[in-house]
Order: sequence, then structure tokens, then C-alpha cells
Amino acid sequence: MRTRSFGDTDLVTSEIAFGTWALGSDWWGETDDPDVLIARALELGITFFDTGDAYGQGVNEEIVGRALAGADRDSIQISTKFGYELDSDRKRHSEGERPQDWSPEHARAALEASLRRLRTDHVDLYQLHNPRMPAIEADDLFAELEALRGEGKLRHYGVALGPAIGWRDEGVAALRARGISALQTVYNLLEQEPGGEFLDVAGETGAGVMARVPTSSGLLEDKYTLDTTFSGNDHRRHRKREWLVDGLKKVDKLRFLVIPGERYMTQAALKFVVAQPGMACVVPTITTLAELDEFAGTSSAPDLSADELEQVDALYSGGFELESARA
Repeated sequence: MRTRSFGDTDLVTSEIAFGTWALGSDWWGETDDPDVLIARALELGITFFDTGDAYGQGVNEEIVGRALAGADRDSIQISTKFGYELDSDRKRHSEGERPQDWSPEHARAALEASLRRLRTDHVDLYQLHNPRMPAIEADDLFAELEALRGEGKLRHYGVALGPAIGWRDEGVAALRARGISALQTVYNLLEQEPGGEFLDVAGETGAGVMARVPTSSGLLEDKYTLDTTFSGNDHRRHRKREWLVDGLKKVDKLRFLVIPGERYMTQAALKFVVAQPGMACVVPTITTLAELDEFAGTSSAPDLSADELEQVDALYSGGFELESARA
């Protein structure tokens, strides 16, 4: 597993991180045993684990905290998020949009609760979870984050943008005006904006960029067909039909990136992300041991060549020359 510096910070992380969102929920379908998954991730050299207090109303943090309890704390990095108001009823669906609270009091209380669930005395990265501009402009909030850093309860803070691919203005403002250490955004072969602009700005400010949804919600894992359907609470069942149809056409145009037996489509997708200057780590959502082994194997797979990267750029800038399917 390759490691890299996280922007201009003192963090050194595995280039492939572990997005734990799916653990404890069914938004990505069934998952393997979380304790087994995280133990295997540590064996494979993954050191960065990303969670959030809204995932399962704290359940996800409890799972991560339990699974990492025996790990050497100095050798791993734990990242979590805050900003959403949690319900006392954990059975309520918690992955959608819900009320937010950006007061200093909530930030402190949320961090204290996260630390208890994570069984640690500090987090390496504390992220505003899907903040809009009023949160970015809240001086008292960022003063509190600095105070918490001074107390040793967090090492760095940043923003995690979403739930859609945006938001451009919030991300640029946070990078330029708030001196954040990290920005997490959607970025992959099929969805490169505003991530590309964030990478440029982060290069100027010294922040590290984290890419979430690096396989475009599974499209780039080369396991979907036109007959694929999603059931239960899987978030992909709400996608329009053309997302799948057009996505598969784009994936076919990217198949030149596959090297049989050496670099799978999933690994090519992750290789593209880590090839970007200023990318701190890529954060795939991991649900099974098979996925984990394939994701972690990206580090040892052949890098994308300059020619391959140029071909990707040409395809993306040309819109993959697709006509939207209306099947």
C-alpha cells in the first residue's frame, strides 16, 4: 500500500482509504462483517478510515471504534463528520437530508459524542458534513474548531461536500477563506467537476483533496449490465434509467484502461483519481472482502500512463460523444 502526504499537513495516509458509510446500514446493499472487513483493511495497509456521526445515528462510529480498538492509534487516521442533528430513535432513516446545527455548542457536543463512540481521545480529521454557505461563513464555528484543535481533540478540520456532486461555491470559499486542511468531494472518471477546480484551488492553499464515490456509485466496478436492478433501501434504485444506460456506454469507452490480470476497471478508476496532483486519498465505500481486496490492490497495479490520461481527458472533454438514452 502506497502512502502520501495529506496536503501540507503532518498527516501521512494510505492512498486508498476505507469509506465506512455502508457499515451498519443497507444503503449499499448487504455488507460483510464490519469487524472482519476492518481487520483485513489493516492487514492490507489501509490506515485512513472515514465515518460520520449521521451514519446510522452514531451506529457507524460505534462499529468503527470497536473494530479499531486494538489498532495502534498512532499508525491510523480516523476521520468523522458533524453538523446534522441526530434523533434519539436510531431506527429512523438517517442517510438523507435532515436538520443541521452549526452552532459552536453543537460542534463541541457532537465531537465529544463521536470521541466516545470511536473510543479515542482525538480524531485526525473533523469535517463539516454537507455545509452550505452560512456554515462556511460562521466565524464562531471556526473559532470553536480552532479551540478544539488547541485542546488536542482534533488534529485537522475540513469540509465534506454533498450529498449531490457540488457544491462549488462552498468548497472554494472554505479553501480560500477558512484555511481548511481537507476537502472531500465526488470525483471520478465520469464526474470531474467541480472536483477539478477544487484540486486547483487546494494546490494553492495546501489542502488535501479526498475523492469519494470514485467508482461512480459502482458503474466503474464493471459489474453492472442493462439488466441490473437495485432493491430494498439501496440508494441506487432511485436513479433514472439513463444513469445506468449512459454510464455503461461510457464505461465501454474506458475499457482500454483495463490490463487483463494486472489492472481491473475498478483499479483503473482509482488509479485515475490518485494520479491527480493534490489528491490526498481516494475513499471508496467498501461492503465486501472481495471489494476490499480489489480496491487495496490498486496500489500494486500499473499506474496509468501519460498517454492513457490524455485519452481520458479527450473522452471527458468530448462528453464521451453520447446521446442520452431514454429506455
